[in-house]
Amino acid sequence: MQGGYYTSGEFAKKANVTIRTIRFYDRQGILKPSKVGENGYRLYTDEDFGRLQRILSLRYLGFSLDEIMAMPMGDDADDVARSLAIQRDLLQKKIRHLESMNRALEDAQRMVGESRQVDWSRILHLIHITNMERALVDQYKNAVNLDVRIGLHRRFSHNPVTWFAWLASQIDFGAAKDILEVGCGNGELWRYVDPALIADRNIHVTDLSSGMVEDAMARGTGAAGSLHFRTEDCQELSYEDDTFDIVIANHVLFYVKDIPRALCEIRRVLRRGGVFYCSTYGREHMKEITDLVREFDPRITLSEVALYELFGLENGQAMLREVFGSVEKVLYDDYLLVDEADPLLDYILSCHGNQGEFLNQRRGEFKSFLERKIREKGGIRIRKQAGIFVCRE
Repeated sequence: MQGGYYTSGEFAKKANVTIRTIRFYDRQGILKPSKVGENGYRLYTDEDFGRLQRILSLRYLGFSLDEIMAMPMGDDADDVARSLAIQRDLLQKKIRHLESMNRALEDAQRMVGESRQVDWSRILHLIHITNMERALVDQYKNAVNLDVRIGLHRRFSHNPVTWFAWLASQIDFGAAKDILEVGCGNGELWRYVDPALIADRNIHVTDLSSGMVEDAMARGTGAAGSLHFRTEDCQELSYEDDTFDIVIANHVLFYVKDIPRALCEIRRVLRRGGVFYCSTYGREHMKEITDLVREFDPRITLSEVALYELFGLENGQAMLREVFGSVEKVLYDDYLLVDEADPLLDYILSCHGNQGEFLNQRRGEFKSFLERKIREKGGIRIRKQAGIFVCRE
C-alpha cells in the first residue's frame, strides 16, 4: 500500500477475492478505481472495500449488476450504516423465504416417499415459492428507490413544513372513526400524524405490494396500536360498503391501471358524508431534473409515461367529479435547492425510466456534469408542483 492506495492485486488479496473479479467489476463500471497512477496502475482506497462489500452482498441476495449500479453508493458513515441496514433487512426476508422453501421441499419429499406418487400441485407450489425470490428483490428495490426520493425532498426542500407534515395537516380527522389509506408505500405519512388525533381510530394501512406493507409495519408509529396493515388492491377492495369515514391515496392513482374502477371502489367503501383525500403532481413538477438529464443525454427518459397525464393536477379534478359531487384542489407551495451532486444522482437513478441504460456506465461523468452545474448556479433550483384533491359527495 502506498500513499493510502492499494494496487488491484493488493486490493483483491486484502478482500480475499480474485483479481479477475476486481477487473470484471472495473470493466462493468460498477467498481472503478479511485485513482489511476501515472504508471497506469489502477489504485483503490479503503472506501472501495465498502463498495465491494455492497456489491458482493447484493449479488448474493439476487440483484443484477444493472440494479446494483442504480443504487446509492455513498461512502460516509450514514451511507454505510443505511446500506448495512438495507442488506440486513433483505437478508432477513431471504431467510424467511428459504425457510418457506425448505418446508415446502420437506412436505413434497415426504408425500412422494409415503405415497410413491407425485402430487403435481405441490410441485407447482414449489415453482411459485422459488419465483418469489425475484419478487422480493423487486419489492425491496422499489422501497429503496422510494426512500431515496423522499430523502431528497427531506434534505433540500425550501418549505420547513415537509410534504407529509403538510398532507397530514390537510386531513380533518375530526369525528372520523374508520380510516383507510390505499397505496401506503413505506408508511411515511403516519410518522407525521399526531398520535393524539388518531388514538381511538380504526386505521387500515394498505398497499398492493406485500413488500411495501412489510416495510410500513417495520417502521411503526406512535399510534401503532391503531394501525392495521394488509395487502389490498384499490381496484378491488375487500371491505364492505360504507366502511370508512376517510380514504387517503397519496401519489397513488397515476399508477393504477383502471382509475375509474378504483375511484368507484373508493366511493363504495366511503360512508355518507365521508371524505376522500388524494394527492398528485402537475406537469411542472421537478421539470428541471428532466431538463438536466436531457441536456446530458437527450435519449434519457426518467419515466416510461408522464404520470401527470394519467392523473395530475391539471386533469384530476374532472376525473374525480365523475364520481364525487364536490372536488376542491389545494396546492402545496415548495421548491428544492440542491447543492450536492450525490443525492441528486441517486434520485435520478431511482426513477422508473431508461436512465440506467445510459448512466450506469457514465456515472462518474454524469456526476461531474451535475457538480459543474451546481458550481455555476450555486445550487440547482427545482420546482415542486404538488397538491391534493379533497373529494366529497
